[in-house]
Amino acid sequence: MRIAVIAPPWAPIPPNLYGGIELIVDELARGFQTAGHEVVLFATGDSTSQVPTKWVLPHAEGHRIGIAVPELRHVMHAYEAVQGYDIVHDHTVFGPVYSERFPDMNVVTTIHGPFNEELADIYRRIAHRVPIIAISHDQRRQVPDIPIARVIHHGINPDSFPVGHGDGGYFLFLGRMAPEKGAHRAVEAAWKAGVPLLLAAKMREPWEFEYFDTYVKPYLNDDIRYLGEVPHAQKLSLLAGARALLNPIRWAEPFGLVMVEALACGTPVLSFPEGAAPEIVEDGKTGFLCNDVTDMAERIGQVDQLERSACRAAVEDYFSTRRMVDEHLALFDELLAQS
Repeated sequence: MRIAVIAPPWAPIPPNLYGGIELIVDELARGFQTAGHEVVLFATGDSTSQVPTKWVLPHAEGHRIGIAVPELRHVMHAYEAVQGYDIVHDHTVFGPVYSERFPDMNVVTTIHGPFNEELADIYRRIAHRVPIIAISHDQRRQVPDIPIARVIHHGINPDSFPVGHGDGGYFLFLGRMAPEKGAHRAVEAAWKAGVPLLLAAKMREPWEFEYFDTYVKPYLNDDIRYLGEVPHAQKLSLLAGARALLNPIRWAEPFGLVMVEALACGTPVLSFPEGAAPEIVEDGKTGFLCNDVTDMAERIGQVDQLERSACRAAVEDYFSTRRMVDEHLALFDELLAQS
């Protein structure tokens, strides 16, 4: 099978820093190639993925994320570059809409964001001709009227994640500085439980700085520290050394790759039962699904009852790149048979 993968233009593949979507795109592209298929990745010129790569934008456009012009230019060149491939797996927003210009192409898209009103309106208009992959059942439930070709959970390669013992003695928050991600709730839970907390989070946008300055920075001290946005190698070290990951989200997060990354390192996850968290965390086995911050603080005292080996096994048994790739390839075969 000849498979073209179109990445978003906002970060290189794989990402240097924050970028869950880009990590998954890299895992898929390399996984398709490992499975024996001919793969081309259309990304940005600073990408280092180990598959043949084409590009028009020399550098990732993270500083202009969400702006129409760079994404549209990226998409227009991408569709010219992937002519003749059996399947085009598009991870952009504009691409599936633009693909109407190429009726003979077999295009399938993954939606990585929440089905808010605007995105739902877009995907509702293209679902009849572009099969849509959802990344969790919760995400899919938000739009029961939109046809979804398949729900495929993300997966990672467990061999790329070190198994840790949590011997760093700290708890960890990892993500973005945004209210819905809940860094301030992680701070409150750690303070109530009297445990050290390290926060490693993306903070580039004005609203992220404003949130940090108002709700997080005033409460930092010797035990609760902000490390900044960390590179991948440091992230793995932090995850392996953490007693648990605190992930106090208060939004319908479509997936939450950081939880799987923590589990791969043997690190339990404490989260709230929002979005896809109940599809990832097995309450009482690989972590705790807490009712509120007070409950999370109490559960912090119980993390040593959880077996870190069970956390790792959850990734090896299900949340793996191999399973994710196999499910995509099975869908691609079905779509090609239908066409």
